[in-house]
Amino acid sequence: MKASDQGPILVVAAHPDDEVLGCGGTVGAATSRGAEAHLLILANGIAARYEDVKAHAEEINAAQAALREDAAKAAKILGFASHAILDFPDNRLDTVARMGLAHAIDGVIEKIRPGTIYTHHPGDYNWDHTACFDAVMMAARPSPGEHAPARLLTFEVLSSTERAWQNAADAFHPNVYVDIARGIDKKKLAMKTYRSEHRDYPHPRSLEGIEYLARKRGLEIGVEYAEAFHLVREIAKA
Repeated sequence: MKASDQGPILVVAAHPDDEVLGCGGTVGAATSRGAEAHLLILANGIAARYEDVKAHAEEINAAQAALREDAAKAAKILGFASHAILDFPDNRLDTVARMGLAHAIDGVIEKIRPGTIYTHHPGDYNWDHTACFDAVMMAARPSPGEHAPARLLTFEVLSSTERAWQNAADAFHPNVYVDIARGIDKKKLAMKTYRSEHRDYPHPRSLEGIEYLARKRGLEIGVEYAEAFHLVREIAKA
């Protein structure tokens, strides 16, 4: 069943660039076929790179403004119909009440009424990713009288998912693959717009890193390029 058969796509990411790394090829390919996709990013980015946030407030504000510009350009490349970056603290989502995160996501779900949600794998190295996943699960719970997406999938993010302690319970185990031959170029171009996040090879967030992971996932299913996901839940009609 295609996402477009169930309603819009909603991507909920912790930080700017996670949406590109996690499912940029899938979204880029889907929107090129006419699918409707929306993006919600929870954290404002950049600030976690500074120990004393207050002392560097002016520098951080300027960097965050540039990051928002880059995110808008990336969203346009991938074909998102809308995108929003909330102002939750970067890499400090553990300091925010989980219900506050869930309510922020819930409002978007009720407005967009997505058929499919893509979000973070909960076992990632980055704890903001876990907080994002937990909040999505709360906001997207199937409850009578409220909208719940038919499909909920988690993605992998270079420089986070592969760096986690990969015990059997927490490791990323993909069971859904998407052929992104029509989306790989958009994915790389979108990542390149993130001036503060894109890195040179051999960093995982390099264009080569994106290419190599997409080829690896493609090899697993017999195509040139793929993105891999873990299906958390699917509600099907008989």
